Amino acid sequence: MSAIIEQAMQRAQAGVAAAAEPATPPLAEPAAQPGPLSVRLLGAESADRARWDAFVQACPEATFFHRAGWQRVIEEAFGHRTWFFLAERDGHIEGVLPLAQIKSRLFGHALIALPFCVYGGVAAHTGEARAALDAEALRLAGSLNVGHLEYRNYTPAHPDDAAWLGKDLYVTFRKEISGDDEANMNAIPRKQRAMVRKGIKLGLTGEVDQDVERFFTAYANSVHRLGTPVFSKKYFRLLKEEFGDDCEVRVIVQGEGSDKRLVAGVLSFFFRDEVLPYYGGGMPLARDVAGNDFMYWNLMQASAAKGYRIFDFGRSKRGTGAFDFKKNWGFVAQPLPYEYRLVASHDLPDVNPLNPKYQLFIKLWQKLPLPLANVLGPHIVKDLG
Repeated sequence: MSAIIEQAMQRAQAGVAAAAEPATPPLAEPAAQPGPLSVRLLGAESADRARWDAFVQACPEATFFHRAGWQRVIEEAFGHRTWFFLAERDGHIEGVLPLAQIKSRLFGHALIALPFCVYGGVAAHTGEARAALDAEALRLAGSLNVGHLEYRNYTPAHPDDAAWLGKDLYVTFRKEISGDDEANMNAIPRKQRAMVRKGIKLGLTGEVDQDVERFFTAYANSVHRLGTPVFSKKYFRLLKEEFGDDCEVRVIVQGEGSDKRLVAGVLSFFFRDEVLPYYGGGMPLARDVAGNDFMYWNLMQASAAKGYRIFDFGRSKRGTGAFDFKKNWGFVAQPLPYEYRLVASHDLPDVNPLNPKYQLFIKLWQKLPLPLANVLGPHIVKDLG
């Protein structure tokens, strides 16, 4: 009997020991190898465009000007051909590159990422996607026989590649803002702050419009005085229609009721935590009442209250009044490393108002009646890009 009990105890102990040993895990399936990277054009279906915009929203290199809506705006407002390339792998986008062609006898032939936008170029998560999109852009530029390919980079894209040329012309002005009006006001240098307070004292107020009518009046008056061709009203309508609440039309007025007078207007974009005043202008009255100064303060104040924390004053050329105006706000100029790859041309493009050959044109344009300038302007400015 004792032998039987001993055998039973041995079997029980063996079972406990076996239970204490960890079970052998099943063999893991080998990790799936990533598929090949492919480059294709953005599709017309809404789902594809939504995926593009979701990538742009999440990619640190992307900007508001990488959004898919620019394709429709550029094609319908200006009639230019566009190619919006995306690089993807296993159904996931790794990079995007929006491109448009400008072909003009007067201003040259170029493939640009992206015309009418201050930022552009490749936005990508991986070096492989960036290289693939570069290769596609160069292939397209060659097949079109453009004078040059242009990337409007926010940060250098090919700093060690001598084939990509640059020039020190454009800068951008960006600054952090807080949710505290007093802190934002005190951050403005004293002389400029006095101009803002002048507008406040003279009773200026801001209003948000759902159409572009009043804004266009102020904008068209302003650019005409500067001798610059005006964009079409259709272009601004498309921007508001395409980007919805991410495109705001704000006007500055003085007075109330029948005495209300239009002072200035600004069309701005919103992206992530940034506000970008993009097109603006003032009536002749604006100079007397500090209308433009108050306008940007009013936008800054309203945007900060909504939680936006970067005020992007946008691109300016060195040596211009706009450059000086933004510096007076306490913004520091940040060079924009635009890149140019010459294809059929032998020289870098020089299409800007500072070019001496355009000075006579500017003086003549300023003398045109405003209604005539508003009719002729869109036919010229569409090819400036």
